[in-house]
Amino acid sequence: MSKQFTVKEVGEHKDVKDGLYIIIDNGVYEMAGFVEEHPGGSKILKRVGGKDASKQFWKYHNEGILKKYQKLRIGDVKEAAKI
Repeated sequence: MSKQFTVKEVGEHKDVKDGLYIIIDNGVYEMAGFVEEHPGGSKILKRVGGKDASKQFWKYHNEGILKKYQKLRIGDVKEAAKI
């Protein structure tokens, strides 16, 4: 079972020194070690750090890219409690 994160916990990792976590389709990815290698430049990753980047990701990437970088996935977003 993968580690579960709240959206708030992901938001606490919004820059490289804090790990630079992003969310793509409820998956949490740690991007700090990849930010300088990103073909589209580091600026976009830094801009979406700590946030849901699904919309931006799918605008420029396909499913093959997501599969290629599954090694960066560190967990999933916890589902919010329903009352």
